[in-house]
Formats: sequence, structure tokens, C-alpha cells
Amino acid sequence: MSLYKIKTLDELKRHLNAAMQLEHATIPLYLTALYSIVPGTNREGFHIVRAVAVEEMLHLTLVCNLLNAVGGHPDLSAPGFTPNYPAYLPDGEEDFAAGLQRFSPDAIETFLKIERPASLKPHESNKRLRKRKGALLSAGHTDAAEEEHFFSIGEFYKAVEMGLDDLYAEMGDALFCGDPALQVGPEYYYSGGGGLLTVTDMTSAKKALDLIAEQGEGITGHIFDEDGEIAHYYRFQQLVLGRFYREGDLHNHPTGGEVEVDWNAVYPIKPNAKISDFPEGSEVRAAAESFNAIYAQYLALLTRAFNGEPNLLIDAVGDMFRLKELTYQLMRQPIGDGSEFNAAPTFEINLA
Repeated sequence: MSLYKIKTLDELKRHLNAAMQLEHATIPLYLTALYSIVPGTNREGFHIVRAVAVEEMLHLTLVCNLLNAVGGHPDLSAPGFTPNYPAYLPDGEEDFAAGLQRFSPDAIETFLKIERPASLKPHESNKRLRKRKGALLSAGHTDAAEEEHFFSIGEFYKAVEMGLDDLYAEMGDALFCGDPALQVGPEYYYSGGGGLLTVTDMTSAKKALDLIAEQGEGITGHIFDEDGEIAHYYRFQQLVLGRFYREGDLHNHPTGGEVEVDWNAVYPIKPNAKISDFPEGSEVRAAAESFNAIYAQYLALLTRAFNGEPNLLIDAVGDMFRLKELTYQLMRQPIGDGSEFNAAPTFEINLA
């Protein structure tokens, strides 16, 4: 498999910054679908999407620990960090753009593309270069600056791991020049998404990358990891195939219990809604603007937490609960423009 070769520490930091954007970019997608489910319905679907969203937050934290370990400085509040949806992902898949939409077969199809294993890569799809500006682009963006792209998130992280190996062979322990005090440990982290690791050396760096890969697309295409946890791709696939996977099942052939899905038990939110879609002076517009302000505050708190104030993660949890309530407030309300759609968060945060 031909992958982009990371040759310098600056290139490694650039890729880890893109990894931060990548992990964060999935979270609004999953949360939008999650909270579009009418409460009390689609319990199995709600649990599946929520579990993946929680693990993406874990992955974001692990990447920030990795970046800090090699002397970088995570910044989740920089212009352009949050994508203008629909957007291409920063690891460079060019066959789809990911958008904010309700829980639906189309949404799950997008999630499957996001989490797809490298083993699904077509043989003719070797590493190519594409014209891109920055790490995240809106769909249809045409400005040019060459960037490598990868078929899957797993391929992207494999390139990061190979770069880490090469740089460690060249630099030794000096590669991990970051201040250990900036690491976020499990004592500061509120999540049920798996064990958080601090990164201070090559062993812990490899463990962090392995955990991200295992929870995402799985280990070499396996459905379950060593702890019996199912990879994201196969979790989402259960919603399409209508059955749960069991240990020993073959790909695409789950034999567990039935997964019940009601695609109609969702709020009819506007896909990829923008503030400009909501009437001026309306309650939904004010709620959407309030959501964006609190989300920007949330990202600023995370940035401080990942730069030496880990106790602020507790405050960030409070912001998440406020955002959840605002999300439901928006999704229950018609936009008021005569359309069939309800409102939804727009995630228009510090757009470049």
C-alpha cells in the first residue's frame, strides 16, 4: 500500500492537527443524527450512534495528547477548525462529502463511508494527490493547494504511525519533547468510551494509535477487537442489515438479534442548516445563534484543557448538556419559513 511519507517533525504535527480536525468533524455529524431521533424511539439506533460519538471524543483527546507529546499545541478554536458542512474530511476522501442530517439511511450510509475499513479500498484506487486548500473543505470548494488523500481513516493513521516510526529512528526519545504536564489523564476525563491514555513515549504513542484504529474500522478488518468491542463501521452496518453482529460472524452477515429501526421517528430537520435559513428576529434563529456561541465557548474550553488546564474538561461537560437542550429546542420547532423542515444546529463556528 502506497502512503504519503512523513519526513519531518513539522509534517508529523501537521498530520496530527489534521487528525484533530478529522476526529472533531465527525462529532457534529453524529450528534445531529443522534438528537434528531424522537426521544423514546429507536433505542438501539440511539445507543449505537451515541456510543460512536463518545468514542470520537476519546479519539480527539488521544490525538491532542499525541500532539502535545511531540511538542505541538492543540487549538480547537482556530478559524476553519470546525468545517462548513457539507465538507470533505481532512484525510482526503474525495468520493463523498459529509453533511449534517437527521437519522436516516442516507446518514448511516455517510457514516459507513467515514468509518470504512481500508480493506474495502478498490484495487485501482492507489494514493493520489488532490487539489485542496487547508485540511477541511466545503463540498464544491475549488481553490487549489496540493494535499495527499487517503481512502480511509485507518490508512491516514497508518501514515501517521509510519512517520512516527521513521522520526523515532532518527530522533530517539527526543521526539517526545512535549511537556508531560500537558497530558490529559483519565482522572480528568468524563466518558464511557474506553480508557484514556497519556502519551509520553513511543510505547504509549503506539497504544493510542492502536486504540483509535481498533475502535474505528477494526483490526485488519476484524469485526470485534481484543476486548470484544465492535468497531464503528460494523456498529453502523447493523442498522442497515437489521441484525446485531455476534462473535464469529462473517462480514456483512450478522446473526444476532434483530435491530429495530423506525426511520420515521425523527424530527424533520433541515439538512446542513445555516443561520441565514432562519427568519430574522425569530426564536429559532436566536436559539441557533446561542448554540453556536456556546459551542465556540466549548471549543475554547477544550483548547485550554489540552494546553495545561485539564480540570476545565469538567466545565466542558456542562456546556455539552446545555448544547443538548438547545439542540432539542431547535429540532422540535418548524423553521417558520413555510417549508416542511424543522430547525437544527448549524455549527457555524469560526469559519475560515
